[in-house]
Amino acid sequence: MNRQRALFIACIYLAGFLQGSAFVLIPALGNTLAAAPYHFSSSAYALLFLPQTAGAIIGAAAAGWVQRRLGMGRLFRLGLLANLLAMLLLWGAAHSGGQPAYALMLVESLLLGLGFGWTLAAINHYSAHFFSQSASAAITLLNAVIGGATALSPLILSALQARWIWSIWPLVLAMGFAVAWLPRLPEADDEARSVFWPRGLLPFVSVVLIYAICEGSFGSWASVYLSVDKHLGSHAGTLALSAFWGSMTLFRAVLAPLPQRWISRRSLLFISAAGIAACFAALPWLSGEWALVGTFALAGAASSIYYPFVMSLSLARFPRQQTQVAGLVVAALMVGEGLGSYGLGLLQHAQRLDHLYLASALWGVPLLIGAWFVSRTRGA
Repeated sequence: MNRQRALFIACIYLAGFLQGSAFVLIPALGNTLAAAPYHFSSSAYALLFLPQTAGAIIGAAAAGWVQRRLGMGRLFRLGLLANLLAMLLLWGAAHSGGQPAYALMLVESLLLGLGFGWTLAAINHYSAHFFSQSASAAITLLNAVIGGATALSPLILSALQARWIWSIWPLVLAMGFAVAWLPRLPEADDEARSVFWPRGLLPFVSVVLIYAICEGSFGSWASVYLSVDKHLGSHAGTLALSAFWGSMTLFRAVLAPLPQRWISRRSLLFISAAGIAACFAALPWLSGEWALVGTFALAGAASSIYYPFVMSLSLARFPRQQTQVAGLVVAALMVGEGLGSYGLGLLQHAQRLDHLYLASALWGVPLLIGAWFVSRTRGA
């Protein structure tokens, strides 16, 4: 591997780490934003997620259009620039209060969403481009880096807040995005001009959407489920949430380099779908803290490879339309996350979370069927 190629790959994985770190900041600041000098109400706080989610969906869906007009390198740098501006706005909001801080955070949320959509579409494409012979492993490791950053960023933020002020972390991330922006990555513009929706993409987008509903149902409600529904306290809820995301990150790192001669990608997708369904089915019947935490850890392990493997298979299926495809798959991920996170909250007015988790085991059926469809790509 020559030095320039190594620099480009380091830049891609650095961007993944920074993106994962930045995207989780608003959720990590929930308690801080409710206190002085911000005093955000719960409804005002919840509204901060709307422009972020909308921006991520729009940015990801438009990534192919942007790439065809500006080039892959500029798409990547545009995503980094949006993230950089978002972190600077969040740093500015940290030193404001009340309405000025809220206005800055709304704009920050939109820019962060756009940056997420553009950056993820670009770095998934670049991972497949630089590791064409092992795209599944490269994309899975990339998502492990993003997941690891998502788990570490709140801890770093909390540690800085305890010793100094929390605005240091967004400023550090802004500098990181500036560093990642400096190298000029190769264009990798070997794509054909395409329609917005390539023919044959629906199975890939559909299974990612369903998978993301499951991930959102686990990740967004683990803490509430143990601390409130199971009456085990906030410590147990936090532990379950950490177990889910930590296990997902660990298994992505472990399974990514696993040789296919040991176990095929198709087999792992089937195991993943069955494991997700089994965890949903088991949770309502458990009551002990460690049994529940352990099941959320198993859910993280089961969820670890479904999305990155489907992403890599979709890029292999559409080799001349990879940016457009990656963007649409990321958009499906964000829509599903929103449905799993917010939809499950709305449904709890009619049903207990226990019942919703038990019913969610049925998602295993389309996940299994979808795994069969998408893994028909040669080499899966």
